[in-house]
Amino acid sequence: MHAGLKFWIAATGCTALAFSIASIADPASRPAQDKYSLSVPGGLAFSEFKGYEDWQLISISQNGPLVAAILGNPAMIEAFRAGAPGNGKPFPDGAKMAKMHWTPGPSATFPAATVPHGQHDVDFMVKDSKRFADSGGWGYAEFEHDAEADTFRPGNTSDTPPQANDAKCGFACHTLVKNRDYVFTEYARR
Repeated sequence: MHAGLKFWIAATGCTALAFSIASIADPASRPAQDKYSLSVPGGLAFSEFKGYEDWQLISISQNGPLVAAILGNPAMIEAFRAGAPGNGKPFPDGAKMAKMHWTPGPSATFPAATVPHGQHDVDFMVKDSKRFADSGGWGYAEFEHDAEADTFRPGNTSDTPPQANDAKCGFACHTLVKNRDYVFTEYARR
């Protein structure tokens, strides 16, 4: 905290206003966002994917200028290992995927390697055939990341690419793979 602000706090005893001023002046002093409090219209919440950071890798991808890691919860991984969707069976209710996008750049320690730099967004899919019966049984959500503020927000139509901002935001695109139970991702060979 700036020395002048410390003096002002001591002289006035106004700590609440000082915290507000310090928060504006120093982003590190702001309370962290609870990303798990966010949701998209239609009811799909970030909290439904709590722990996604620890899920197993399904695959990696590059989509335009972004790189991504696609992760699956245990139900999704088990279905892939059993041969879904190529075995003709749909993914089970409760199967979930998370796709984290980053802008790529050179590694600081090994510049010949390309590694994730700034996070761009995170996308989610969940299979719930009752809740999302009108979108192939899948619910979708996309949350944009603001690197400067280190916060997330639901995607919207002004994003690149534009995102519908409800739990069916990915359905139109995923109809291309209806015969694969609406899943583009292939389980990467190990």
